Amino acid sequence: MARIAPLSIESSSDMAADFAFFERTLGFVPNSLRTMAYRPALAKGLIALSRGVYDPAGEVDLGFKRLIGHVASMAAGCLYCRAHTATSALRHGVAAEKMAAIADYRTSPLFSDAERVALDFALAAASQPNDVTDELFDRLRAHWSEGQIVELLGVIALFGFFNRWNDSLATTLESEPLQTAGSVLANTGWTAGKHAAGDEDTHA
Repeated sequence: MARIAPLSIESSSDMAADFAFFERTLGFVPNSLRTMAYRPALAKGLIALSRGVYDPAGEVDLGFKRLIGHVASMAAGCLYCRAHTATSALRHGVAAEKMAAIADYRTSPLFSDAERVALDFALAAASQPNDVTDELFDRLRAHWSEGQIVELLGVIALFGFFNRWNDSLATTLESEPLQTAGSVLANTGWTAGKHAAGDEDTHA
């Protein structure tokens, strides 16, 4: 059960345009955002950062960025964010077979050498304590430019926020990511855990 009930969409007039954007692009408003809406400046700041991280003008594929976020969330143990990144990865063209193989990215033929080292980077950078080494960075540089590495790290850092936010609040998963993760991540042992729907109220 969520530790802070998300605000109702109708009650958050300051967030109306932002909520409408997510309704159009995702088909739902994330409960994490509805909880952040208690402080609209915080929510809007994070939305601005997210748009920068996922800027379509970047050089790193938007679907692959979701895989980076997924592996970072694996390192952090955030089941909510794993469900969201899996859902978003599929929306951005990642094949379901590849998403299902994410836990085996080091050996799966579905991943290139460049993707493997970037996902190693995500795992190391999201670990506590940080596990990025000079040797790993040298391997990363063999496949990715410095600008691309900045894009990759932007995703990892963004999910450092999301993972802590959603795990600390036990944010309830919405129906679409819950169903998607239950299907595509079934072979990884994923469960909704504390993010399963409870009987929490929505604050008006």
